Amino acid sequence: MRAFKYTKANNVSSALAQINKNNKARFLAGGTNLLDLMKEDVEQPDELIDISRLDLSTVKLINKGNLKAGVTLGAVAKNTETANHPLIRQQYPLLTQAILSGASAQIRNMASNGGNLLQRTRCPYFYEVAMPCNKRSPGSGCGAMEGFNRMHAVFGWSTNCIAVQPSDMAVALSALEATIVASSASGQQVRIPMAEFHRLPGNKPEQDHNLPNGHLITAIELPKNNFARHSYYLKVRDRASYAFALVSVAVALEMEGSKIIKARIAMGGVAHKPWRALRAEQVLEGQEASAEIFSKAAAAEMSQAKALEHNKFKVPLGTKAIIRAVQKAVEGVA
Repeated sequence: MRAFKYTKANNVSSALAQINKNNKARFLAGGTNLLDLMKEDVEQPDELIDISRLDLSTVKLINKGNLKAGVTLGAVAKNTETANHPLIRQQYPLLTQAILSGASAQIRNMASNGGNLLQRTRCPYFYEVAMPCNKRSPGSGCGAMEGFNRMHAVFGWSTNCIAVQPSDMAVALSALEATIVASSASGQQVRIPMAEFHRLPGNKPEQDHNLPNGHLITAIELPKNNFARHSYYLKVRDRASYAFALVSVAVALEMEGSKIIKARIAMGGVAHKPWRALRAEQVLEGQEASAEIFSKAAAAEMSQAKALEHNKFKVPLGTKAIIRAVQKAVEGVA
C-alpha cells in the first residue's frame, strides 16, 4: 500500500472543501472496499478524508406536514444498524433481507450505506493490475471478454466491460425505488433516483455511477409503499455465505387478495448496475398470482439476456430465481 495523508472531517461542508482541493483524495467511511483496492494498488489516493464521524448516521421517518412519506437512511449509518432498525424491519423487510445476505457480520458492522452503493466491481481482471481492464485503465481492453467470465454480466454489457455491480443493498433499493441525496461544497443538494444512479458500461466503463464530482452522499430516501407484506430477496451463490451473487432477485409486490396490483423486481449479479426487470413487472401487474404467470414473467425478462462463453448457466438460473422469488413474495410474511 502506498503512503497517504489521513485527515478527519468535522462536518459535510469541511469534508467537501477538503476533497475539492485534491482530486487524488478519497472519502473514508467504513473502508471495507477502498482499503482492499488500495492494498491491490487499484486505487492510489494520496489522502483519505475520514467522514465516519459526520452526523449522517440516523435512520428516521420522513415527515411532510402530518404525513409519513417514507424513511431516510443516513449515508454513514452502518449496514448492520440499518438492517436491524425497527423502521426498516417493519416497513422495508426487503432491504433487511438484502443487507443481511451480503458479506459477513464483521464487514456489515463496518460498511456504511453510502459506501455500499459506491463499492466497485469484484471482477478479478479489475483487481489484477497486470491484466487489461478498461474500468481500471481506460483504453487498455477488457481481459474478461476472452477470459474466464463465469461471474459476469448477461444484461447491458458492452465490449468495453462485462463486469457486474456487487451490492446486494443496491438491488433492494432499486426495487424499492429509492432516491440518493448528495450535497455539494456550496450546500446545494442533488437527488438521483436509484434507477439512474448506477451506469451501464457503454464506452465509459470507468464511470460506475452518476454522482457528480465534488459531491458527498448524505442520505438515501425510501418512499412510502405497500410492499412490506409481500417482498422477498433471493440470493443464489456458490457458498451459503461470504460470496457474491451469481444471480439475485429482489421482489416487492402490492396485492389485493391473490391479484398482483403492483410489482417491482430488480436483479443482481447480471449487469453493471442493479437490473430492473421491467418486462417481468409488466407481465405480473394486474394478474392473478399463479405458477403460469410467474413463468411467463421470468421468461419475458430472461429472453433479453446475452450470455458469454462461461456464464450461459445464468439464463436458466435467472429464470428459476425470478420464479422462486416472486412465489415467495406472493406467499408473504407470516
